[in-house]
Amino acid sequence: MEAFDALMGGFAIALQPTTLMWGFIGCFVGTLVGVLPGIGPALTIALLLPLTYHVPATSMFVMFAGIYYGAAYGGSTTSILLNTPGESAAVVTALEGNKMARRGRAGQALATAAIGSFVAGTIGTLALTFFAPLVVDAALAFGPAEYFSLMVLSLVAVSAVLGNSMLRGLVALSLGLLLGMIGVDLQTGQPRFTFGRPELLDGIEVTVAAVGLFAVGEALYLAWQGRESKGGEVMKLSGSLWMSKKDWGRSWKAWFRGAFFGFPIGAMPAGGAELPTLLSYYTEKKLSKHPEEFGQGAIEGVAGPEAANNAAAAGVLMPLLTLGIPTSATAAIMLSAFEGYGIQTGPQLFSQQGGLVWTLIASLYIGNVILLVLNLPLVSLWVKLLKIPPPWLYAGIIVISTAGVYGAGNSVFNVGMLFVFGLLGYLMRRFDFPAAPLIVGLILAPMAEQSMRQALTISQGEWSTFFTRPLSGSLMAVSLLLLVAPTLWRQIRSNKSLLK
Repeated sequence: MEAFDALMGGFAIALQPTTLMWGFIGCFVGTLVGVLPGIGPALTIALLLPLTYHVPATSMFVMFAGIYYGAAYGGSTTSILLNTPGESAAVVTALEGNKMARRGRAGQALATAAIGSFVAGTIGTLALTFFAPLVVDAALAFGPAEYFSLMVLSLVAVSAVLGNSMLRGLVALSLGLLLGMIGVDLQTGQPRFTFGRPELLDGIEVTVAAVGLFAVGEALYLAWQGRESKGGEVMKLSGSLWMSKKDWGRSWKAWFRGAFFGFPIGAMPAGGAELPTLLSYYTEKKLSKHPEEFGQGAIEGVAGPEAANNAAAAGVLMPLLTLGIPTSATAAIMLSAFEGYGIQTGPQLFSQQGGLVWTLIASLYIGNVILLVLNLPLVSLWVKLLKIPPPWLYAGIIVISTAGVYGAGNSVFNVGMLFVFGLLGYLMRRFDFPAAPLIVGLILAPMAEQSMRQALTISQGEWSTFFTRPLSGSLMAVSLLLLVAPTLWRQIRSNKSLLK
Protein backbone atom coordinates (compact mmCIF):
# COMPACT_ATOMS: atom_id res chain seq x y z
CA MET A 1 0.00 0.00 0.00
CA GLU A 2 2.88 2.38 0.72
CA ALA A 3 4.12 1.99 -2.86
CA PHE A 4 0.59 2.61 -4.20
CA ASP A 5 0.17 5.77 -2.07
CA ALA A 6 3.58 7.03 -3.17
CA LEU A 7 2.69 6.33 -6.80
CA MET A 8 -0.55 8.32 -6.46
CA GLY A 9 1.53 11.22 -5.12
CA GLY A 10 3.78 10.84 -8.16
CA PHE A 11 0.77 11.00 -10.50
CA ALA A 12 -0.37 14.20 -8.80
CA ILE A 13 2.91 15.86 -9.81
CA ALA A 14 3.29 14.10 -13.18
CA LEU A 15 -0.17 15.27 -14.31
CA GLN A 16 0.60 18.94 -13.65
CA PRO A 17 0.70 20.88 -16.95
CA THR A 18 4.41 21.76 -16.74
CA THR A 19 5.51 18.19 -15.98
CA LEU A 20 3.19 16.84 -18.69
CA MET A 21 4.77 19.26 -21.16
CA TRP A 22 8.29 17.98 -20.37
CA GLY A 23 7.05 14.40 -20.64
CA PHE A 24 5.46 15.07 -24.04
CA ILE A 25 8.66 16.76 -25.29
CA GLY A 26 10.68 13.76 -24.14
CA CYS A 27 8.35 11.27 -25.86
CA PHE A 28 8.35 13.27 -29.10
CA VAL A 29 12.14 13.75 -29.17
CA GLY A 30 12.70 10.12 -28.16
CA THR A 31 10.55 8.83 -31.01
CA LEU A 32 12.31 11.18 -33.41
CA VAL A 33 15.82 10.01 -32.44
CA GLY A 34 14.67 6.40 -32.40
CA VAL A 35 13.59 6.77 -36.02
CA LEU A 36 16.82 8.42 -37.20
CA PRO A 37 19.51 5.78 -37.85
CA GLY A 38 22.63 6.27 -35.76
CA ILE A 39 21.01 8.72 -33.32
CA GLY A 40 20.05 6.89 -30.13
CA PRO A 41 18.78 7.78 -26.64
CA ALA A 42 22.25 7.82 -25.05
CA LEU A 43 23.53 10.41 -27.54
CA THR A 44 20.36 12.51 -27.20
CA ILE A 45 20.34 12.56 -23.40
CA ALA A 46 24.05 13.39 -23.42
CA LEU A 47 23.32 16.26 -25.80
CA LEU A 48 20.71 17.64 -23.39
CA LEU A 49 22.81 17.30 -20.23
CA PRO A 50 23.74 21.01 -20.16
CA LEU A 51 20.04 21.73 -19.50
CA THR A 52 20.50 20.22 -16.03
CA TYR A 53 22.01 23.57 -15.00
CA HIS A 54 18.74 25.37 -15.73
CA VAL A 55 15.83 22.89 -15.51
CA PRO A 56 14.50 21.39 -12.22
CA ALA A 57 15.50 17.77 -11.62
CA THR A 58 11.96 16.34 -11.69
CA SER A 59 11.11 17.90 -15.06
CA MET A 60 14.46 16.87 -16.51
CA PHE A 61 14.21 13.22 -15.52
CA VAL A 62 10.61 13.00 -16.73
CA MET A 63 11.87 14.23 -20.12
CA PHE A 64 14.82 11.82 -20.07
CA ALA A 65 12.48 8.90 -19.29
CA GLY A 66 10.27 9.96 -22.21
CA ILE A 67 13.31 10.03 -24.50
CA TYR A 68 14.40 6.58 -23.30
CA TYR A 69 10.98 4.97 -23.81
CA GLY A 70 10.34 6.95 -27.01
CA ALA A 71 13.56 5.78 -28.63
CA ALA A 72 12.59 2.17 -27.89
CA TYR A 73 9.27 2.82 -29.70
CA GLY A 74 10.77 4.77 -32.60
CA GLY A 75 13.54 2.26 -33.31
CA SER A 76 10.97 -0.17 -34.71
CA THR A 77 10.06 2.29 -37.50
CA THR A 78 13.60 2.34 -38.87
CA SER A 79 13.99 -1.42 -38.49
CA ILE A 80 10.74 -2.16 -40.33
CA LEU A 81 10.84 0.46 -43.09
CA LEU A 82 14.58 0.83 -43.69
CA ASN A 83 15.97 -2.49 -42.35
CA THR A 84 18.47 -0.38 -40.39
CA PRO A 85 18.24 -0.95 -36.63
CA GLY A 86 19.21 2.16 -34.68
CA GLU A 87 20.39 0.04 -31.74
CA SER A 88 21.48 -3.56 -31.27
CA ALA A 89 18.23 -4.42 -29.44
CA ALA A 90 16.22 -3.58 -32.59
CA VAL A 91 18.13 -6.00 -34.83
CA VAL A 92 15.68 -8.84 -34.18
CA THR A 93 12.67 -6.67 -35.05
CA ALA A 94 14.21 -6.00 -38.46
CA LEU A 95 14.37 -9.74 -39.27
CA GLU A 96 10.61 -10.11 -39.72
CA GLY A 97 9.48 -6.46 -39.75
CA ASN A 98 11.24 -5.52 -42.98
CA LYS A 99 10.02 -8.73 -44.64
CA MET A 100 6.44 -7.77 -43.68
CA ALA A 101 7.01 -4.31 -45.19
CA ARG A 102 8.26 -5.87 -48.44
CA ARG A 103 5.07 -7.94 -48.57
CA GLY A 104 2.94 -4.78 -48.30
CA ARG A 105 2.20 -5.22 -44.58
CA ALA A 106 4.30 -2.37 -43.18
CA GLY A 107 1.25 -0.84 -41.47
CA GLN A 108 0.45 -4.05 -39.57
CA ALA A 109 4.11 -4.47 -38.56
CA LEU A 110 4.25 -0.92 -37.21
CA ALA A 111 0.91 -1.40 -35.41
CA THR A 112 1.90 -4.60 -33.61
CA ALA A 113 5.24 -3.01 -32.65
CA ALA A 114 3.56 0.11 -31.22
CA ILE A 115 0.77 -1.70 -29.36
CA GLY A 116 3.17 -4.37 -28.12
CA SER A 117 5.52 -1.65 -26.87
CA PHE A 118 2.61 -0.07 -24.98
CA VAL A 119 1.50 -3.36 -23.39
CA ALA A 120 5.01 -4.47 -22.43
CA GLY A 121 6.08 -1.00 -21.30
CA THR A 122 3.07 -0.86 -18.97
CA ILE A 123 3.78 -4.35 -17.57
CA GLY A 124 7.44 -3.42 -17.04
CA THR A 125 6.49 -0.19 -15.29
CA LEU A 126 4.05 -2.07 -13.02
CA ALA A 127 6.85 -4.47 -12.08
CA LEU A 128 9.19 -1.53 -11.43
CA THR A 129 6.53 0.06 -9.19
CA PHE A 130 6.05 -2.94 -6.91
CA PHE A 131 9.46 -4.65 -6.97
CA ALA A 132 11.73 -1.60 -6.63
CA PRO A 133 10.71 -0.89 -2.97
CA LEU A 134 11.50 -4.53 -2.08
CA VAL A 135 15.01 -4.18 -3.56
CA VAL A 136 15.46 -0.91 -1.64
CA ASP A 137 14.39 -2.50 1.66
CA ALA A 138 17.01 -5.21 1.21
CA ALA A 139 19.70 -2.73 0.21
CA LEU A 140 19.14 -0.46 3.22
CA ALA A 141 21.12 -3.00 5.29
CA PHE A 142 24.27 -1.97 3.38
CA GLY A 143 27.27 -0.58 5.26
CA PRO A 144 30.44 0.98 3.78
CA ALA A 145 31.89 -2.45 2.90
CA GLU A 146 28.68 -3.47 1.10
CA TYR A 147 28.54 -0.16 -0.75
CA PHE A 148 32.11 -0.62 -1.96
CA SER A 149 31.39 -4.18 -3.09
CA LEU A 150 28.23 -2.99 -4.84
CA MET A 151 30.21 -0.35 -6.71
CA VAL A 152 32.78 -2.99 -7.71
CA LEU A 153 29.88 -5.05 -9.06
CA SER A 154 28.57 -1.99 -10.93
CA LEU A 155 31.96 -1.33 -12.49
CA VAL A 156 32.53 -4.95 -13.49
CA ALA A 157 28.98 -5.38 -14.81
CA VAL A 158 29.11 -2.31 -17.03
CA SER A 159 32.53 -3.39 -18.38
CA ALA A 160 31.27 -6.91 -19.09
CA VAL A 161 27.97 -5.90 -20.67
CA LEU A 162 28.77 -2.82 -22.73
CA GLY A 163 31.07 -3.57 -25.62
CA ASN A 164 32.25 -6.61 -27.53
CA SER A 165 35.36 -7.24 -25.46
CA MET A 166 35.81 -7.59 -21.70
CA LEU A 167 39.42 -6.37 -22.01
CA ARG A 168 38.40 -3.21 -23.90
CA GLY A 169 35.65 -2.58 -21.35
CA LEU A 170 38.14 -2.86 -18.48
CA VAL A 171 40.59 -0.53 -20.25
CA ALA A 172 37.85 2.09 -20.68
CA LEU A 173 36.80 1.59 -17.05
CA SER A 174 40.39 2.01 -15.80
CA LEU A 175 40.72 5.27 -17.71
CA GLY A 176 37.46 6.47 -16.16
CA LEU A 177 38.65 5.56 -12.65
CA LEU A 178 41.90 7.44 -13.27
CA LEU A 179 40.01 10.53 -14.49
CA GLY A 180 37.71 10.24 -11.47
CA MET A 181 40.72 10.72 -9.17
CA ILE A 182 41.37 14.22 -10.55
CA GLY A 183 40.60 16.96 -8.06
CA VAL A 184 41.02 17.54 -4.33
CA ASP A 185 41.47 14.47 -2.10
CA LEU A 186 38.56 14.56 0.35
CA GLN A 187 40.65 13.03 3.15
CA THR A 188 43.84 15.11 2.95
CA GLY A 189 42.69 18.21 1.05
CA GLN A 190 45.60 17.86 -1.38
CA PRO A 191 45.08 18.41 -5.15
CA ARG A 192 45.63 15.34 -7.35
CA PHE A 193 46.45 15.24 -11.08
CA THR A 194 45.34 18.84 -11.61
CA PHE A 195 48.61 19.96 -13.33
CA GLY A 196 48.25 23.34 -11.64
CA ARG A 197 44.93 24.10 -13.34
CA PRO A 198 42.41 25.62 -10.88
CA GLU A 199 39.56 24.52 -13.17
CA LEU A 200 40.37 20.90 -12.29
CA LEU A 201 40.29 21.29 -8.51
CA ASP A 202 36.63 20.20 -8.44
CA GLY A 203 37.38 17.31 -10.78
CA ILE A 204 36.34 16.79 -14.39
CA GLU A 205 32.81 17.97 -15.09
CA VAL A 206 30.81 14.80 -15.77
CA THR A 207 28.42 16.66 -18.08
CA VAL A 208 31.29 17.87 -20.29
CA ALA A 209 32.80 14.39 -20.45
CA ALA A 210 29.48 12.70 -21.26
CA VAL A 211 28.51 15.19 -23.97
CA GLY A 212 31.98 14.97 -25.50
CA LEU A 213 32.14 11.17 -25.54
CA PHE A 214 28.59 10.41 -26.60
CA ALA A 215 27.49 13.42 -28.66
CA VAL A 216 30.61 14.96 -30.25
CA GLY A 217 32.47 11.64 -30.42
CA GLU A 218 29.50 9.85 -31.98
CA ALA A 219 28.95 12.65 -34.51
CA LEU A 220 32.61 12.52 -35.56
CA TYR A 221 32.47 8.75 -35.84
CA LEU A 222 29.28 8.72 -37.94
CA ALA A 223 30.70 11.44 -40.19
CA TRP A 224 33.91 9.44 -40.65
CA GLN A 225 31.87 6.32 -41.38
CA GLY A 226 30.01 8.13 -44.16
CA ARG A 227 26.52 6.82 -43.47
CA GLU A 228 25.08 8.91 -46.28
CA SER A 229 26.53 6.51 -48.80
CA LYS A 230 25.09 3.45 -47.08
CA GLY A 231 21.42 4.29 -46.92
CA GLY A 232 18.92 1.61 -47.75
CA GLU A 233 15.59 1.74 -49.50
CA VAL A 234 12.78 3.17 -47.37
CA MET A 235 9.74 0.93 -47.80
CA LYS A 236 6.48 2.69 -48.63
CA LEU A 237 3.53 2.51 -46.26
CA SER A 238 0.74 0.60 -47.94
CA GLY A 239 -2.63 -0.59 -46.69
CA SER A 240 -4.19 -0.01 -43.29
CA LEU A 241 -2.27 0.80 -40.12
CA TRP A 242 -4.72 -1.34 -38.16
CA MET A 243 -4.46 -5.08 -37.55
CA SER A 244 -7.00 -7.71 -38.52
CA LYS A 245 -8.60 -10.07 -35.99
CA LYS A 246 -6.12 -12.74 -37.06
CA ASP A 247 -3.18 -10.37 -36.49
CA TRP A 248 -4.48 -9.59 -32.99
CA GLY A 249 -4.83 -13.29 -32.24
CA ARG A 250 -1.25 -13.97 -33.30
CA SER A 251 0.21 -10.93 -31.50
CA TRP A 252 -1.28 -10.67 -28.02
CA LYS A 253 0.36 -13.77 -26.54
CA ALA A 254 3.70 -12.71 -28.02
CA TRP A 255 3.36 -9.30 -26.34
CA PHE A 256 2.92 -10.84 -22.90
CA ARG A 257 5.64 -13.45 -23.37
CA GLY A 258 8.03 -10.75 -24.59
CA ALA A 259 7.25 -8.59 -21.55
CA PHE A 260 8.01 -11.45 -19.17
CA PHE A 261 11.33 -12.05 -20.94
CA GLY A 262 12.26 -8.37 -21.06
CA PHE A 263 11.75 -7.01 -17.55
CA PRO A 264 13.61 -9.57 -15.39
CA ILE A 265 16.56 -9.85 -17.79
CA GLY A 266 16.73 -6.06 -18.22
CA ALA A 267 16.80 -5.69 -14.42
CA MET A 268 19.83 -7.97 -14.03
CA PRO A 269 23.28 -6.35 -13.57
CA ALA A 270 24.43 -8.07 -16.77
CA GLY A 271 21.05 -7.89 -18.50
CA GLY A 272 20.28 -5.43 -21.29
CA ALA A 273 17.75 -5.73 -24.11
CA GLU A 274 19.64 -7.88 -26.63
CA LEU A 275 19.22 -11.22 -24.85
CA PRO A 276 15.45 -10.98 -24.13
CA THR A 277 14.68 -9.90 -27.71
CA LEU A 278 16.56 -12.93 -29.05
CA LEU A 279 14.90 -15.28 -26.55
CA SER A 280 11.49 -13.86 -27.43
CA TYR A 281 12.11 -14.34 -31.16
CA TYR A 282 13.19 -17.96 -30.83
CA THR A 283 10.35 -18.71 -28.40
CA GLU A 284 7.77 -17.34 -30.83
CA LYS A 285 9.35 -19.33 -33.65
CA LYS A 286 9.06 -22.54 -31.61
CA LEU A 287 5.50 -21.88 -30.41
CA SER A 288 4.07 -20.48 -33.63
CA LYS A 289 1.40 -22.37 -35.56
CA HIS A 290 2.92 -20.84 -38.70
CA PRO A 291 6.68 -21.55 -38.38
CA GLU A 292 7.04 -21.52 -42.16
CA GLU A 293 6.38 -17.75 -42.15
CA PHE A 294 9.46 -17.00 -40.07
CA GLY A 295 12.04 -15.49 -42.35
CA GLN A 296 9.24 -14.38 -44.68
CA GLY A 297 7.50 -11.84 -42.40
CA ALA A 298 5.83 -13.47 -39.37
CA ILE A 299 3.95 -10.96 -37.23
CA GLU A 300 4.88 -12.79 -34.00
CA GLY A 301 8.54 -12.16 -34.84
CA VAL A 302 7.84 -8.43 -34.61
CA ALA A 303 5.40 -8.47 -31.67
CA GLY A 304 7.49 -10.53 -29.24
CA PRO A 305 10.92 -8.87 -29.63
CA GLU A 306 9.46 -5.34 -29.62
CA ALA A 307 7.60 -6.13 -26.39
CA ALA A 308 10.75 -7.60 -24.85
CA ASN A 309 12.75 -4.51 -25.88
CA ASN A 310 10.37 -2.08 -24.16
CA ALA A 311 9.92 -4.19 -21.03
CA ALA A 312 13.72 -4.39 -20.76
CA ALA A 313 13.85 -0.57 -20.85
CA ALA A 314 11.75 -0.53 -17.66
CA GLY A 315 13.92 -3.28 -16.20
CA VAL A 316 17.12 -1.29 -16.79
CA LEU A 317 15.74 1.52 -14.62
CA MET A 318 15.37 -0.75 -11.57
CA PRO A 319 19.06 -1.41 -10.82
CA LEU A 320 19.83 2.21 -11.74
CA LEU A 321 17.33 3.70 -9.27
CA THR A 322 17.59 1.13 -6.46
CA LEU A 323 21.29 0.19 -6.54
CA GLY A 324 22.97 2.80 -8.72
CA ILE A 325 24.03 0.16 -11.29
CA PRO A 326 23.76 1.25 -14.96
CA THR A 327 23.33 -1.69 -17.32
CA SER A 328 23.15 0.26 -20.59
CA ALA A 329 24.82 3.28 -22.16
CA THR A 330 21.63 5.30 -21.70
CA ALA A 331 21.48 4.36 -18.01
CA ALA A 332 25.12 5.46 -17.64
CA ILE A 333 24.25 8.88 -19.06
CA MET A 334 21.24 9.16 -16.76
CA LEU A 335 23.56 8.31 -13.86
CA SER A 336 25.74 11.26 -14.88
CA ALA A 337 22.61 13.46 -14.89
CA PHE A 338 21.86 12.43 -11.29
CA GLU A 339 25.47 13.29 -10.48
CA GLY A 340 25.01 16.71 -12.11
CA TYR A 341 22.14 17.44 -9.70
CA GLY A 342 24.17 16.19 -6.74
CA ILE A 343 21.74 13.26 -6.30
CA GLN A 344 23.21 9.87 -5.40
CA THR A 345 21.34 6.89 -6.84
CA GLY A 346 20.97 3.77 -4.74
CA PRO A 347 18.91 2.64 -1.74
CA GLN A 348 18.81 6.13 -0.18
CA LEU A 349 17.30 7.64 -3.34
CA PHE A 350 13.77 6.48 -2.49
CA SER A 351 13.90 8.05 0.99
CA GLN A 352 15.84 11.22 0.14
CA GLN A 353 14.28 11.95 -3.27
CA GLY A 354 11.00 10.02 -3.02
CA GLY A 355 8.97 12.71 -4.80
CA LEU A 356 11.31 12.70 -7.79
CA VAL A 357 11.44 8.89 -8.06
CA TRP A 358 7.69 8.31 -7.85
CA THR A 359 6.97 11.18 -10.26
CA LEU A 360 9.44 9.59 -12.67
CA ILE A 361 7.72 6.19 -12.36
CA ALA A 362 4.25 7.76 -12.75
CA SER A 363 5.46 9.58 -15.86
CA LEU A 364 6.37 6.22 -17.42
CA TYR A 365 2.71 5.17 -17.34
CA ILE A 366 1.66 8.49 -18.88
CA GLY A 367 4.49 8.34 -21.42
CA ASN A 368 3.35 4.94 -22.64
CA VAL A 369 -0.07 6.39 -23.48
CA ILE A 370 1.48 9.46 -25.15
CA LEU A 371 3.78 7.26 -27.24
CA LEU A 372 0.93 5.04 -28.41
CA VAL A 373 -0.94 8.15 -29.55
CA LEU A 374 2.17 9.64 -31.20
CA ASN A 375 3.44 6.59 -33.03
CA LEU A 376 0.61 5.37 -35.22
CA PRO A 377 -1.06 8.63 -36.38
CA LEU A 378 2.28 10.37 -37.04
CA VAL A 379 4.08 7.49 -38.73
CA SER A 380 4.10 9.33 -42.09
CA LEU A 381 5.96 12.20 -40.40
CA TRP A 382 8.56 9.81 -38.96
CA VAL A 383 9.11 8.34 -42.41
CA LYS A 384 9.84 11.81 -43.83
CA LEU A 385 12.52 12.32 -41.18
CA LEU A 386 14.52 9.52 -42.77
CA LYS A 387 15.18 11.88 -45.71
CA ILE A 388 17.17 14.39 -43.60
CA PRO A 389 20.78 14.48 -44.94
CA PRO A 390 23.05 12.89 -42.29
CA PRO A 391 25.74 15.64 -42.52
CA TRP A 392 23.15 18.15 -41.29
CA LEU A 393 22.55 15.96 -38.25
CA TYR A 394 26.24 15.61 -37.42
CA ALA A 395 26.91 19.34 -37.78
CA GLY A 396 23.84 20.16 -35.68
CA ILE A 397 24.96 17.81 -32.90
CA ILE A 398 28.39 19.44 -32.65
CA VAL A 399 27.01 23.00 -32.73
CA ILE A 400 24.36 22.25 -30.07
CA SER A 401 26.93 20.45 -27.88
CA THR A 402 29.35 23.38 -28.02
CA ALA A 403 26.68 25.99 -27.36
CA GLY A 404 25.20 23.96 -24.49
CA VAL A 405 28.50 23.38 -22.69
CA TYR A 406 29.62 27.00 -23.08
CA GLY A 407 26.22 28.37 -22.05
CA ALA A 408 26.16 26.17 -18.93
CA GLY A 409 29.32 27.64 -17.40
CA ASN A 410 30.62 30.39 -19.74
CA SER A 411 33.93 28.52 -19.67
CA VAL A 412 36.25 28.29 -22.67
CA PHE A 413 38.20 25.64 -20.72
CA ASN A 414 35.11 23.41 -20.63
CA VAL A 415 34.65 23.83 -24.39
CA GLY A 416 38.25 22.73 -24.86
CA MET A 417 37.63 19.71 -22.61
CA LEU A 418 34.48 18.95 -24.62
CA PHE A 419 36.49 18.55 -27.81
CA VAL A 420 39.24 16.59 -26.03
CA PHE A 421 36.60 14.11 -24.89
CA GLY A 422 34.96 14.28 -28.32
CA LEU A 423 38.21 13.21 -29.98
CA LEU A 424 38.65 10.51 -27.33
CA GLY A 425 35.08 9.34 -27.96
CA TYR A 426 35.73 9.17 -31.70
CA LEU A 427 38.90 7.10 -31.18
CA MET A 428 37.08 4.78 -28.77
CA ARG A 429 34.25 4.18 -31.28
CA ARG A 430 36.79 3.84 -34.09
CA PHE A 431 38.67 1.07 -32.27
CA ASP A 432 35.61 -0.51 -30.59
CA PHE A 433 36.19 0.63 -26.99
CA PRO A 434 32.88 1.21 -25.15
CA ALA A 435 32.47 4.74 -23.76
CA ALA A 436 29.92 3.96 -21.02
CA PRO A 437 32.43 2.23 -18.67
CA LEU A 438 34.60 5.37 -18.80
CA ILE A 439 31.67 7.56 -17.69
CA VAL A 440 30.65 5.11 -14.96
CA GLY A 441 34.23 4.94 -13.69
CA LEU A 442 34.45 8.74 -13.67
CA ILE A 443 31.25 9.00 -11.60
CA LEU A 444 31.75 6.10 -9.20
CA ALA A 445 35.49 6.46 -8.52
CA PRO A 446 35.15 9.13 -5.76
CA MET A 447 32.21 7.32 -4.11
CA ALA A 448 33.96 3.93 -4.25
CA GLU A 449 37.12 5.45 -2.77
CA GLN A 450 35.14 7.04 0.07
CA SER A 451 33.29 3.81 0.89
CA MET A 452 36.52 1.81 0.79
CA ARG A 453 38.25 4.19 3.20
CA GLN A 454 35.30 4.17 5.59
CA ALA A 455 35.16 0.36 5.57
CA LEU A 456 38.90 0.09 6.20
CA THR A 457 38.67 2.62 9.05
CA ILE A 458 35.88 0.61 10.71
CA SER A 459 37.77 -2.68 10.26
CA GLN A 460 41.09 -1.11 11.40
CA GLY A 461 42.75 -1.69 8.06
CA GLU A 462 41.60 -5.28 7.50
CA TRP A 463 41.02 -5.81 3.77
CA SER A 464 39.32 -9.11 4.53
CA THR A 465 36.22 -7.16 5.67
CA PHE A 466 35.10 -6.97 2.03
CA PHE A 467 35.04 -10.79 1.82
CA THR A 468 34.12 -11.96 5.32
CA ARG A 469 30.89 -9.93 5.64
CA PRO A 470 28.20 -12.16 4.03
CA LEU A 471 26.51 -9.59 1.79
CA SER A 472 29.74 -7.86 0.78
CA GLY A 473 31.41 -11.20 0.08
CA SER A 474 28.45 -12.35 -2.05
CA LEU A 475 28.62 -9.18 -4.16
CA MET A 476 32.37 -9.68 -4.63
CA ALA A 477 31.75 -13.29 -5.67
CA VAL A 478 29.20 -12.17 -8.29
CA SER A 479 31.72 -9.60 -9.57
CA LEU A 480 34.40 -12.30 -9.89
CA LEU A 481 31.92 -14.55 -11.70
CA LEU A 482 31.12 -11.79 -14.20
CA LEU A 483 34.83 -11.34 -14.83
CA VAL A 484 35.70 -14.98 -15.45
CA ALA A 485 32.43 -16.37 -16.88
CA PRO A 486 32.83 -14.96 -20.44
CA THR A 487 36.36 -16.37 -20.70
CA LEU A 488 35.30 -19.77 -19.36
CA TRP A 489 32.32 -19.85 -21.71
CA ARG A 490 34.48 -19.09 -24.74
CA GLN A 491 36.96 -21.80 -23.67
CA ILE A 492 34.18 -24.39 -23.25
CA ARG A 493 32.76 -23.55 -26.69
CA SER A 494 36.24 -23.74 -28.21
CA ASN A 495 36.83 -27.19 -26.64
CA LYS A 496 33.46 -28.40 -27.93
CA SER A 497 34.26 -27.26 -31.48
CA LEU A 498 37.63 -29.05 -31.33
CA LEU A 499 35.95 -32.28 -30.18
CA LYS A 500 33.64 -32.13 -33.19
